[in-house]
Amino acid sequence: MPFDQYHEPANELPEETRTFARMILSLIEEAQAIDWYEQRMAVEKNKQAKAIMQNAQQEEFKHFGMDLEFLLRQKPKWRVAMQQILFQDGDIVKHGEEAEDAEDQVG
Repeated sequence: MPFDQYHEPANELPEETRTFARMILSLIEEAQAIDWYEQRMAVEKNKQAKAIMQNAQQEEFKHFGMDLEFLLRQKPKWRVAMQQILFQDGDIVKHGEEAEDAEDQVG
C-alpha cells in the first residue's frame, strides 16, 4: 500500500529523510488533533465531556512538543531559528527576522 507522504520516490530517499517525513506528518496530525479538540470544547455544553476533551488535548500538546523537539534535534538551523522566536517577549515578526540572521550563522 503506497503512502502519499513523500514527494519523491520513497525507495530513493535515505532512512533519515523518511524518518524526518514521518515525524513531520506526526507533528501535523498532533496539531490537527489539538485544533479538533479546541473546536469541540468550544461548543460542548456537558462539563464532564468537556473536561475529558481538555485532558485529551493536553496529551496532544505533549505529543506535539515531543515531535517538535525530535525534529529540532535533526535540523540545527531550524533549532536556531526557533530559539530566536519561541518563548520570547516582544514583536514576533522582528524575532522571525532575527532568526533568519541567526540561521545564516549556522553551518
